[in-house]
Amino acid sequence: MSSSPAMDRLVASLKRLPGIGEKSASRLAYFLLSAPEELSRELSESIARVQRDTVVCETCFTLSDRTPCPICSQDDRDRTTICVVEEPADMAAIERSGGFRGLYHVLGGALSPIDGMGPETLRVVELEHRVATQGVKEVVLATNPTAEGDATAHFLADRLSTSGASGLHVSRIAYGMPLGGDIEYADHVTVSRSIENRRALKE
Repeated sequence: MSSSPAMDRLVASLKRLPGIGEKSASRLAYFLLSAPEELSRELSESIARVQRDTVVCETCFTLSDRTPCPICSQDDRDRTTICVVEEPADMAAIERSGGFRGLYHVLGGALSPIDGMGPETLRVVELEHRVATQGVKEVVLATNPTAEGDATAHFLADRLSTSGASGLHVSRIAYGMPLGGDIEYADHVTVSRSIENRRALKE
């Protein structure tokens, strides 16, 4: 605890960010306190602006400044292949790898009953609709290599295999990804190799 209630509130707020612990939050808080007022104002305005100007893509459900998003709007993407990810940050990581040229589908999380995340909370129905109506030939399941991500991938593979889509190939990214890790924090080479070495879950 610091001697300032305002500083304590700032540290507590920063600790809510992913990957930020007590020490990192304190270090950031003291940096912001000693930083020029212009920097603090710019940071505050940037956060407010991105929240105000960001929308959910009506096609893939990523976060963007417009809908459809730039990726869904590109004419040179392979529209017969959809890569399914948990969150927009995972989609961004795969794009940085340069190893995938299809479209995406953001689920909005992974199956986790203990956290109240069931199939009805994910964008599963929307994925099935895209597969059924957009001529999709392959669905690449790029959920995180965690217990929740694996459960989600197997659930989706089962759902898609019984959806009646003719000739649909369902694959899972290879375990070039570290077990228990998040796609968002992996280096681009690891992500690229995982995409290239994906394997089938249902034939």
